[in-house]
Amino acid sequence: MIEQAQQALKKIYGFDTFRKGQEEIISGILEGHDTLAILPTGGGKSVCYQIPAMLLPGTTLVISPLISLMKDQVDSLRRLGVSAAFLNSSLGAAEYRGVLRSAMNGDYKLLYVAPERLDAPMFQSLSEQLQIPLIAIDEAHCVSQWGHDFRPSYRQLAEWIGRMPNRPLVAGFTATATNEVAEDIVRMLRLRNPKTYVTGFARPNLSLSVVTGADKKRFLLRFLKEREQQSGIIYAATRKETQQVTELLQSEGIEASKYHGGLSDAERMEAQEQFRFDQVRIMVATNAFGMGIDKPNVRYVVHWQIPGDLESYYQEAGRAGRDGEESECVLLFEPADMQIQRFLIEQGMAAEDRKSIQMSKLHNMMNYCRTDRCLQQYIVDYFGESDVEPCGKCSSCLDKSELTDRTEEAKMALSCVGRMKGRFGVTMVAKVLKGSRDKRLLESGLDRLSTYSLMRHLPEKEIADWLYWLVAEGYLRLTEGQYPTVTLASNALPVLEGRETIKQRVRATVKQAHSASASFASPVFESLKQWRKEAAAKEGVPPFMIFSDATLREIAVAMPAHRDELLAVKGIGAAKADRYGDELLQLAQELRSLHGGAAQRVSSPSSNQGESPQASPVARASRSVGEEEPSHLASFQLFQEGHDPGEIAKQRGMSQVTVEGHIIRCATEGMAIDWNRIIVPEEEPLILGAIEEAGAEKLKPIKDLLPESVSYFAIKAVLCKKSMMG
Repeated sequence: MIEQAQQALKKIYGFDTFRKGQEEIISGILEGHDTLAILPTGGGKSVCYQIPAMLLPGTTLVISPLISLMKDQVDSLRRLGVSAAFLNSSLGAAEYRGVLRSAMNGDYKLLYVAPERLDAPMFQSLSEQLQIPLIAIDEAHCVSQWGHDFRPSYRQLAEWIGRMPNRPLVAGFTATATNEVAEDIVRMLRLRNPKTYVTGFARPNLSLSVVTGADKKRFLLRFLKEREQQSGIIYAATRKETQQVTELLQSEGIEASKYHGGLSDAERMEAQEQFRFDQVRIMVATNAFGMGIDKPNVRYVVHWQIPGDLESYYQEAGRAGRDGEESECVLLFEPADMQIQRFLIEQGMAAEDRKSIQMSKLHNMMNYCRTDRCLQQYIVDYFGESDVEPCGKCSSCLDKSELTDRTEEAKMALSCVGRMKGRFGVTMVAKVLKGSRDKRLLESGLDRLSTYSLMRHLPEKEIADWLYWLVAEGYLRLTEGQYPTVTLASNALPVLEGRETIKQRVRATVKQAHSASASFASPVFESLKQWRKEAAAKEGVPPFMIFSDATLREIAVAMPAHRDELLAVKGIGAAKADRYGDELLQLAQELRSLHGGAAQRVSSPSSNQGESPQASPVARASRSVGEEEPSHLASFQLFQEGHDPGEIAKQRGMSQVTVEGHIIRCATEGMAIDWNRIIVPEEEPLILGAIEEAGAEKLKPIKDLLPESVSYFAIKAVLCKKSMMG
């Protein structure tokens, strides 16, 4: 049935190939296997259950806690010509009964249901009459108390499914699950001999940054000014901070909406709709906002304070760049912000064991903020994926500040922790190293330790920061619980024995955010965006539901002249071609006559400010000024002109790894490339042999089998070339 799945992908969604992991997941479900699928945010989870639902007989149930996501997905499916509906608290009684009647008639291929609805008598009756081939459980981590977003309502799912006379296939989907959470999902949902798929947690299009010691207000205003035309989310930890940040932006003439639990349902709905419809570009919100928001063109996410755990952070940050375009994720970190999260945990309604888990997760989040490691590597390692190269574009990878040998200070700190035998926390260790006369310290006899006052020349806060850095880098570890103690990790022994040195970057106070290459557009692209905006306004839907930015960019490059060329564009299936094809082809014809069939590029960014709103998209385009092409295309153009990746990296102010990734991406997108510039002909058979032996899943095992002279770039190129040749 996988051939039928591929046909559905092309006909309905307009894509020629599946994303990483999708084909395997769909095949497993269609072959009759219970499934657990872990894909990163933006990795295409919904397609993995929507396509099987279209191919299997009957109505697939999709369990989701996210009302906004249900609405977006049902609206999108209907626009693709797929029958779908949802049942949740947003429906009135008459609407609810209407959906139930249609469902009983077998009118839907997919029915989205909130978990709280499962025990309702009306739904119980429906489920007994429906032919249900598959139950897809979205946000499956909610079933696990080890997950970051545990929801008691999810605990009833396994029992409810178990009572069904003909148990259907069950598939759980999530973006954020550690190994521990994944095992808990399988157990709590009672999946039967499931196939588990983990497609990888890395998001190559995201530039991650941690900014410390900055004047937050000044930093944010400058950051937003540089991105006036981009859509973004700013997360704050509390309602009060959300209100204050919104007022700050509005006082500077920056239009922004706010979203938090203290607003009425109507106010939250209005703010959400303004953001989805691009009427407001910036949303300032607590973590109450965003789950299930399927807006693909969010170009940046800024965290005003540290979130409570890495799962939440990566899920929230991952709302940037869902369309695959380059996007930025910036975390503004101050150690004092930790107290806000501690307070929220301690004052929460969770049981004590749950609070202990939450506190441990908070410490992992703090380690992320202090690490010198590649931030992408740190995150994927947390989720159990260790074989990932440095991203080359996070704030750690781009940090060129000087490395200083701090081995002796590390020995002092590690020795002190060892002598305190894991009975005290970081604060007390810092006091001992400082030589504090703290009453509790003296009563415990800690002033008699040989490490007492070894670091008296440093402020106590700086010593504590140093200890937390050693935790982040894996030399120390914190125990779980609300009051964690610090102990030696196995990595400490080589340092204490003098077999390993420790170096730390000595940087300026502010660790600046990396600015991802702005993907400004051509006049043709701007015309298409204007057409999309007008079409969306007529239909009363968000612009992204018409077409994504990525699809509009492809149209701008392809300038299709007839329907077949339009259907060749990624993201345009049969239903959308039927609906918008005539308008798009006519617009493309007008644009070709104006621009000679290609998007013009000049150097400076310019918007259409001052244009008459009555002017047509084509007229506006003829007077607007375009921008640079997408970042990977710019790198590829320089490569084609004869520059090597190192030169391009220096010229463009980015890492060589990033540039090499751009070149490989262009090759996968079908652009002609001279492979001999990357692959030494004599090395190609060696690389192919290593791939045969180690498999193509991970690069490091392949590299380990090859001579040192063979680069990762060459390995990637051979893999790419091999896949293209079938």
